[in-house]
Amino acid sequence: MSNEKKKLFGTDGVRGVANSDPMTSEIALRLGRAVAHVFRESPRRHKILIGKDTRVSGYMLETAMASGICSMGVDVLLVGPMPTPGIAFLTRSLRADAGVVISASHNPFQDNGIKFFARDGFKLPDAVEEEIEDLVFAGSIDHLRPTAGEIGKAFRIEDALGRYNVFAKNTFPRDRTLDGLKVVVDAAHGAGYRVAPEVLEELGAEVWTMGCDPDGENINDGCGALYPEALQKKVVEVGADIGIALDGDADRCLLVDEKGALVDGDEILAIAAHHMSRGGTLRNESVVATVMSNLGLEVCLRDIGVSLVRTPVGDRYVVEEMRRSDANLGGEQSGHIILLDNNTTGDGLITGLGVLSILVEAQRPLSELTSVMTRFPQVLVNVPIQKRRDVTADHGVAGVIREIEGGLGDRGRVLVRPSGTEPLIRVMVEGEREEEVRLHAEGIADAIRASDAAAG
Repeated sequence: MSNEKKKLFGTDGVRGVANSDPMTSEIALRLGRAVAHVFRESPRRHKILIGKDTRVSGYMLETAMASGICSMGVDVLLVGPMPTPGIAFLTRSLRADAGVVISASHNPFQDNGIKFFARDGFKLPDAVEEEIEDLVFAGSIDHLRPTAGEIGKAFRIEDALGRYNVFAKNTFPRDRTLDGLKVVVDAAHGAGYRVAPEVLEELGAEVWTMGCDPDGENINDGCGALYPEALQKKVVEVGADIGIALDGDADRCLLVDEKGALVDGDEILAIAAHHMSRGGTLRNESVVATVMSNLGLEVCLRDIGVSLVRTPVGDRYVVEEMRRSDANLGGEQSGHIILLDNNTTGDGLITGLGVLSILVEAQRPLSELTSVMTRFPQVLVNVPIQKRRDVTADHGVAGVIREIEGGLGDRGRVLVRPSGTEPLIRVMVEGEREEEVRLHAEGIADAIRASDAAAG
């Protein structure tokens, strides 16, 4: 193993094609050893929890992770296929030193990933990820080899799913039921395939299931939150009140209203913020979202005296800001909704239950609840460049952006940012008239192309 500095962690753990670098058994074993070392802070017997989604490669990586952790004298708690938010909850509930999620979330089945929760159920800060990464490649803990009775043991937690089931149901008001409601749930053949239908049925709903037959290879395959079209059709076909679409690790949720229209994370945030603000439970009258959330969300919140705080893209950054500013509602347009009063991370099932509770209380269809927010036209243009650089430092580009922002005022928005993975500049413009927004986006894109040609 080279000591050369390598970058393992992205915005949400380590991810890649399973059985190819860095998603190999060897790296998983070393990650297991490293995380066991980092979280072994007291002299007592330690334990780390491992859960996964339904990918066939999960067996390989789970075994390697467990081996690495046990080799450091730390016990392993195996919970099997489990939603990411369920692993966050169980890490806290079982008093584990850390939690491991083996999942590539919304990626296709050939990919996999590894991410971690600290003992408090929150994702790791950058500094701790960097410490783990350094240990993986430095070889500084290779000599730590407990023997005999000091080697860790592995235990399977047979009732893990039942524990999470009860936890999720307890977030739903005890004085309400889902009796009489028709719900279609699409679990993307992923980690929520058993627990989501179970919870909904036990609360009284009449449930139709889709994407609940995983075979190790069909996760996210034309279904779930990434591909909600079949769910939209099914909701209308069976006359359901709502459709719930989860992603592969069930930390995201998109909804479908009774007319078959898709309800994204911004609209869910708008519904929740209105409800919580009226009920006096929205802390600091603020909501945290990312720079990609639609301006319509900001405007609808402003109208009721609620402020929107924006963060970089990534649910971990949303959670970090929520903790910093003592907010209890935040999320992303993609469906990561964080209700910090209930869980420490995005939870697709609990998000769905939260909206269902509002729907039951209001006695109004979902299509009416979403009317609190009017979406602004949004145009995205990807502009290839020769090499990554800050194009907004160019006077010509900056001048065009300033001019457009001045014309839009507080009824429009411009966001120009580099891609994190490709030599692209992403240009996003929002405003009230789509044709005007499109012209503005192309104007900025043309300025970036001219700047790139001059720089080349």
